[in-house]
Amino acid sequence: MIAITRYRVPGEQAAAFAAELGSILESLAAAPGYLSGRIARTVDDPTLWAMVTEWDGAGHYRRGIGAYDVRMRLIPLSALAIDEPGAYEIVTAR
Repeated sequence: MIAITRYRVPGEQAAAFAAELGSILESLAAAPGYLSGRIARTVDDPTLWAMVTEWDGAGHYRRGIGAYDVRMRLIPLSALAIDEPGAYEIVTAR
């Protein structure tokens, strides 16, 4: 499964946001079932960011983001998150 969380980040917060999200991604990489992850920013709107992770399954994803150290660092960033579904089942891969 893949998880996509999009964020709206004001320009003056971009550097600190990228550093913190990068640190969180490193923590997630140590979680069982984690396959890959990346942080991206749109080329058309530099205030729109995304964290994209891939997992062996939804249970691994939920446990990964639910780990205490990850959750405590993600909570402050949630104020910048766009409220939308973010967990996707992979239907086709090539």
